[in-house]
Amino acid sequence: METLIVNTLLSLMVVAVVVLARTRNLFAVIVLFGLYSFLMATVMVALDAVDVAMTEAAVGAGISTVLMLGALHLCRSEEAKPAHKPWLPLAVTAATGLVLVYGTLELPAFSDPAAPIHTHVAPRYLEDGPRETGIPNVVTAVLASYRGFDTLGETTVVFTAGAGIIALLRRRRRNSRDGT
Repeated sequence: METLIVNTLLSLMVVAVVVLARTRNLFAVIVLFGLYSFLMATVMVALDAVDVAMTEAAVGAGISTVLMLGALHLCRSEEAKPAHKPWLPLAVTAATGLVLVYGTLELPAFSDPAAPIHTHVAPRYLEDGPRETGIPNVVTAVLASYRGFDTLGETTVVFTAGAGIIALLRRRRRNSRDGT
């Protein structure tokens, strides 16, 4: 049953991407991006990665959608038609996708108990985590201590995007008051 749910969600994500690629109305694009992020968060819940799902829901469906709506406020609501067919970007994207798929062929099966993550990394975090970090909760120790710089980087990116949108909105508001 879980496989059916995940496959259905992934199929809905594919539909959202196809509709997104064909849409010229930027408000609809933002809504579809939010929907895509929500579906991704739901997939993460189905895969028992609730912490990743909460982050995806907050950042992907929440903050990013608000930031994109703020950016939309600064421009027209219709995307201009491209001057030429984007074959080169399509080819680069397809090649990148194929390389990524090729890179996953030798990965261990999903939830394989003999995978390196389960035989080396997880036992080390469980045994040494509380002593090395001083944090009794293993999940908090991994996210706040072992992956602290990663979390700091993600927070910095979101903060910078928000500050940029606020700066653009303030500039636009100032220009409209000056009559320019």
